[in-house]
Amino acid sequence: MTDSSLLTQLELPGPKSRAAFDAEAAHLAPGTQSVALFSRLCIDRGEGAVLIDADGNRYTDLLAGVGVASLGYAHPKYVAAMSAQLARSHVGSFTTANRAALVKLIADLAPGDLNRTQLYSSGAEAVEAAVRLAKSHTGKTEVIGFWGGFHGKTGGVLPLLSGSFKHGLGPLMPGMYASPYAAVGRGPFGDDAATCTQRTLDFLRQKIALETTNDVAAIIVEPIQGTAGNIIPTPGFLAGLRALATELGALLIADEMITGFGRTGRMFAVEHDGLVPDILLCGKGFGGGFPMSGIIIRESVAFAKPWANPSGSSSSYGGNPLAAAAARVTIETILEEGLVEHSRALGAKLQAELASWQDELAIIRGVRGRGMMIGFDLVRPGTAKLLDKAACRWIFDTLLARGVLAMIYNPEVRINPPLVITEEQAMAALATMRDVLREAQDRAG
Repeated sequence: MTDSSLLTQLELPGPKSRAAFDAEAAHLAPGTQSVALFSRLCIDRGEGAVLIDADGNRYTDLLAGVGVASLGYAHPKYVAAMSAQLARSHVGSFTTANRAALVKLIADLAPGDLNRTQLYSSGAEAVEAAVRLAKSHTGKTEVIGFWGGFHGKTGGVLPLLSGSFKHGLGPLMPGMYASPYAAVGRGPFGDDAATCTQRTLDFLRQKIALETTNDVAAIIVEPIQGTAGNIIPTPGFLAGLRALATELGALLIADEMITGFGRTGRMFAVEHDGLVPDILLCGKGFGGGFPMSGIIIRESVAFAKPWANPSGSSSSYGGNPLAAAAARVTIETILEEGLVEHSRALGAKLQAELASWQDELAIIRGVRGRGMMIGFDLVRPGTAKLLDKAACRWIFDTLLARGVLAMIYNPEVRINPPLVITEEQAMAALATMRDVLREAQDRAG
């Protein structure tokens, strides 16, 4: 890796990145991802868990495209499988050998009796399909989500988004409701885990009784909330939702777009709680970087009409030959290289390392996580108040200049590296982060 003292002196972006970024910006519409806008890098290539920009600067990647690059960059098995498929066919809805093998593989790995898969090309598209399926199966119309949740920006699920993403975009789709998520230190129900679980579930029951028309088709929940800051729910919360959905005659949808396929140290995050949802959503790391998402369904749900009518659940790009090849080789490589176990073991070490900083660095608190999905909060030293975004941006810029790319420009920090990152790479990146956070603490007084 490039010497950190040299990178510290570089003005990033370098001249080639800056020229490419500025040329693109002249014609690219606004609203792209913050990390791209803030860094202004032109990425030339990648190797494993390292990205290399057009100026030759190297960055240890703790972001993985927000959990997308499960196998990192230029993994030889991935490159070989994609190249082979591209040379044969790349588009179409017909059966291919890769897709037939993929859906069988998913059925073998999915929790409980989930054994049917439909494939899409984006997370929001899969969420929308799951909502349509829930309505088809139950004959009901309403959907419950949770504060802090993120399920896409399309119109059908926009009401379930928390925060400012939906501000100014009304009116919203009716029949959508959001309730607090059970997490210690977040939401209105205190810091005691057991009390938080029960009060959150009680509140949800009351909300359904008082606000809905008692026509709930689905409850959709992230088993770990990603966009909110890699938030772990309190014990018993997911089990409580499973029981409530069954009681209501609604489907429980587990949104595992970020958490699926090894990210949390289990193949699926619901396995930490022994939970079997009615529908499980997957994406991001599912295709190893290729746009690929899916919904995994139990048999008794999958044939509900009109969703199950010919073309009723289809997508023009979903499960195309390239996408199927990408997902198949990604999952097979995760299994062959023991990346679920690697995620669990290395993730535990990284979390322990971060937790050990809290006595020294008052700027961080609330270290949490499972596997390679870790979070913590940046706060004003000596308080519980989240650090302002200008200070966070300084941390992001300084860390980037020292060769580490991380989602640390918001006070709710998320660390989601490629599953292939080595212990040496990860610990070196954390050591750099520790130095930068110490400097940021001194700046914050």
